Formats: sequence, structure tokens, C-alpha cells
Amino acid sequence: MTSVEEPARSGERIRDAARTRAEILDVATQEFARAGYDGARVDEIAARTRTTKRMIYYYFGGKEQLFTAVLERAYGVIREAEQELDVDHLDPVAAIRRLAELTFDHHEQHPDFIRLVSIENIHEGHHIAGSEKLGKIGSPALDVIRRILASGQESGLFTADVDAVDLHAMISSFCFFRVSNRHTFGALFGRDLLDGAQRAHYRAMLGDMVIAYLTAERSAG
Repeated sequence: MTSVEEPARSGERIRDAARTRAEILDVATQEFARAGYDGARVDEIAARTRTTKRMIYYYFGGKEQLFTAVLERAYGVIREAEQELDVDHLDPVAAIRRLAELTFDHHEQHPDFIRLVSIENIHEGHHIAGSEKLGKIGSPALDVIRRILASGQESGLFTADVDAVDLHAMISSFCFFRVSNRHTFGALFGRDLLDGAQRAHYRAMLGDMVIAYLTAERSAG
């Protein structure tokens, strides 16, 4: 009887711990995105979960480690989406447009990710630099971009000799700016970059911009 019940209880404890950890990360993500690293309080995170401050420290070690875990999970979401992206059946132009659209959609759907990255940049990438997990996660998008660029250049569709990291930065910067600077841009220019009526326009504009860059003639020297 004991041998049957004990593994069941052990499995239940593991599931409970996983649920508790996930709940803490959910609430911590919201709190860090709302208040920033310095403004967020572990007491507040504990009060909004079914656990205690002591248990948060037990699971994560402290506020700094908790914020690092939040970043690791946030980056993991987009890396997982990049890994699942299947563009091998598309021609290079359609493939790079699809990759750009993936980034566009993700950044729009995850505004907390944008805020967390902005906060981490204020702290000069300190937590990311210290994360062994993030150091290994890389970006599957870069491998996809390299394959698409090679295919496009071999076929003669892409005329520009473009670095994959540069192209990744180009795509990410437009998608990031659209979410991160929505309010200041709107106040200055009277235009909401997240206006649903303009979404298709901006999504297509991103793809057009990338394709124009990849197919532009480059003058020697």
C-alpha cells in the first residue's frame, strides 16, 4: 500500500511545486513589468500568489534571481516560437517576410516582454549576462535567417550581402519600437502605432522594408 501511495504523493508534490513556481513567475512578470526591477516588491508578489515570501526565496533564491527567471521564461517563449517556424517550403522572399511577421505578432501580443527588456537595458543587461541559461539559448531565428539569406543569394533574389544579426536587429527594432514607444509616439505625432485599423498596414510595411533592403543594389565602395 505504501509503495503505491508514496510515488503518487511524490508526483503530486512535484506537480504542485511546478504550479506554484509557474504562478509565482506569472505574477512576478506582471509586477516587474509594471513597477520595474527597483520598484517591484517580493512582498507584493507573495501577496498575489498562494504562497509566501519565504517560499519565493526557497524556489528562486531572491529578488535578483526571480527577475532573471522571469527574463529566461520571457525569452524562452519567443525562442520556442522561432524553433517551431517552418519556412523551408517557402521561397526566400516569402520566408523572410514570414519570419518578420512572427516577430511582429509576438511583440504585439507580449507587451510585458517589451517592458521587461526595456527594464533590463536600464540595468545594462546585468541579469542576462549572468544567466547561464540565456547564454546558451541563443536565437533560432538567426539560423533561419542565415538559411534564407543563403538561399536568396544563391537564387539571385537577394542582391545585398547582409549579416544575419544585422537583419535580426532591423526586424526586431521596428517591432519593438511599435510597442515600446506607442504612447510617446502618439503624444508627439497623434498616431497610435497599435491602432487595429492600421495593423495590416504596419505588418506589410515591415515585410516590404526588409525585402527592399535585401534586394537593393549596392554601389561599390
